[in-house]
Amino acid sequence: MLNSSRSPVSYNQTDQCLRFSCPERSVSAVYVLLYVCAAAVVLLTVCGNLLIIISVCHFKQLHTPTNMLILSLAVSDCLVGALVLPIVLIWTIESCWVFNRGFCISFILTSYFLTSTSIYNVALIAVDRYFALSNPFLYTKAVSVITVCFVVLCDWFVLLLYNVALQYFTGNLRTVLTCPRDCFLLLDEVWSLVDLLVTFVFPCAVIIIFYTLVFIIAKKHATAIRELNAQTRTQTSKNMTDSMRSERKAAKVLGVLVSVFLACLFPYFIYSLLGNVVEIEADSFQKVLLLVYLNSTINPVIYALFYPWFRKCVRLTLTLQIFRTDSELIKVL
Repeated sequence: MLNSSRSPVSYNQTDQCLRFSCPERSVSAVYVLLYVCAAAVVLLTVCGNLLIIISVCHFKQLHTPTNMLILSLAVSDCLVGALVLPIVLIWTIESCWVFNRGFCISFILTSYFLTSTSIYNVALIAVDRYFALSNPFLYTKAVSVITVCFVVLCDWFVLLLYNVALQYFTGNLRTVLTCPRDCFLLLDEVWSLVDLLVTFVFPCAVIIIFYTLVFIIAKKHATAIRELNAQTRTQTSKNMTDSMRSERKAAKVLGVLVSVFLACLFPYFIYSLLGNVVEIEADSFQKVLLLVYLNSTINPVIYALFYPWFRKCVRLTLTLQIFRTDSELIKVL
């Protein structure tokens, strides 16, 4: 029996797949409403992340190392909304995989690559915030936009190679098991463990450890700010206080982003672990998988709630002011 860390669904007999058939669906108001809601979710995901991409790319004031990581996350989320989420929502509504085997293979490659890219983007954001807070002077000198862009490109390239190699050299591109109602990638026990460690355990450990350190440092900064305010009111101390407050605020907002991300990811992580021990229904795992992809929809909402610069950029974009001469120089912070 094969198990998968990506999909903890197992089948005792391959022949059972042949007896599955997609349930008949009658067109009803609820059925139409489900598709309307699905289209709204896809539109919100794509447009929300597209606004983040336009904002960071267009306005020069936002060309910072941290924002390059946010840009990378928005690109992966936007691609999830455009290429993965529509298929998953159709699959969920129909309770059936309605596409062919070739499309299933393409879907698996795309969804797993983009999911792992998003996870590592969040891990890089956690590392970036730690170094920005722990050693701001060294961070300013050593970390540049070009450096972060190079790291991000390497991250995307390595993860693409990993996912292609994993699925090719383990034979899954040729032997992927698809039932008429399901599309899951099956790995043996060894590769299941390797993939679980590389794709989830390692980046999640990095996220949790570094954000724990970030909040410890932020707490120390809060104490230092109170002491500076109590002892002196000079311009130097005021500038230092404002800088520390800005870094702490950025860390808190990104902390909300990371917390929501982990909340969406951990049910999938738990199901993946259980899938190697007990048999789990495909429908249950499919809903948990959908929660992972819906995180790409939630992220732009978080930016809109907590980032004034994002709200201002959205207003400038929707009112077409970005097409004005020198609009990229407009102050948004």
